[in-house]
Amino acid sequence: MPTFTYRALQGNGGMVDGKLEAPGRPDALRQIALLGLRPVNVQEQAAAANQSSSKTQSPFKWESKKVSARELENFTRLLSSLLAAGVPLSRALVILQKEASSSASRAQWKNIHDLVVDGLSLADAMARSPQTFPKVYVAMVEAGEAGGFLDVVLAQIAEFQAREKDLRAKVLTAMLYPCILLVLALGILTLLLTFFIPKFQTVFNNMHSALPLITRMIIGSSHLVRSYGLLVAGAAVGIAFLLRTWFTSQKGRRTWEGLILKSPLVGPLIAQFAMARFCRMLGTLIGAGVQLVQSLNVARRSIGNQILVDAVGQAIERVQQGGRLGQSLADCRILFSGSVLEMISVAEESGRLDAELVRIASVTEGDLDRNLKTAVAFAEPLLLFLIAAFIGTIFIGMLLPVLSMSQYIK
Repeated sequence: MPTFTYRALQGNGGMVDGKLEAPGRPDALRQIALLGLRPVNVQEQAAAANQSSSKTQSPFKWESKKVSARELENFTRLLSSLLAAGVPLSRALVILQKEASSSASRAQWKNIHDLVVDGLSLADAMARSPQTFPKVYVAMVEAGEAGGFLDVVLAQIAEFQAREKDLRAKVLTAMLYPCILLVLALGILTLLLTFFIPKFQTVFNNMHSALPLITRMIIGSSHLVRSYGLLVAGAAVGIAFLLRTWFTSQKGRRTWEGLILKSPLVGPLIAQFAMARFCRMLGTLIGAGVQLVQSLNVARRSIGNQILVDAVGQAIERVQQGGRLGQSLADCRILFSGSVLEMISVAEESGRLDAELVRIASVTEGDLDRNLKTAVAFAEPLLLFLIAAFIGTIFIGMLLPVLSMSQYIK
């Protein structure tokens, strides 16, 4: 019979630690309650021993302690299927724990199961692991628990995660080649400044005529990189760290997001991406039976851009006061165009708002895919032009003194 260690609260407010044997965790909790104690932490001793022994058996095997997005999606989809089949929540969590593909996910699902058995709701249990379950995920689960259709909401979450992963993969794939070109340009520029230009500098030192301005600038840059390269790199890292700290602050994040939204090429893509996420999430929740205001509050968290979140928050206040959704969103023109607002208003009047929002999200995602391809097609020749311009400028700057010297000889 398994042995459980526990820490519990006594009637006088003191804490007490102890051990007991029980067939399972629920029986252990009942025994602790019969002792007049309120359990704070209950852990199976055998499971803890097995976990520590597995760590000692494979000291050189590295395994991530973070649950991957793929594992979370599988967990969500399987939990939805089990609940739809009538399996109780605690038993479904035990099944998922046994079928976990990694020790990190196994420990995470066990922690969720233990908290649920201790009396917490599934949403509250997930909220204690924000590194695994995002706020939007927890909010949707909370809405599903409150409405009594948790299995439906979980299935919608899994579908949303799959579409989100596909869309993110398209963005990363589209940006891969431009990033490679940028790294290649920086590598070539560094090679020229550290190896190629010093070869010419020894020749120029013997020339008594004044060098052109562009040549002096290139030689100075080369000297700076070779003499103070480590200091420059350290300063760049320090500036990057300060910028990252500033971006994570509320003021810095809002300022950066505002600049991104105003940029001519990236801003419309960010707005399209946020609008697609918002419409798909809102349509999914409304289709699952969640109330409109609650669905809006959950969908607003999926936008990501705080400026757009605030704009949608003002629209939610107008909906709470009795306004129509299409009219309430009219002030968010950076997120919703006039045609989209008209479609939302018509769908709201005809009673098919959920289906129309999902359709708008699908159409927007298709447009976003095409716009990304167009942006990448524009970025590739632009980066190639910049690489050629940098290299050409350096070569011209190095050849100008040679040409002037040859003309002087003639």
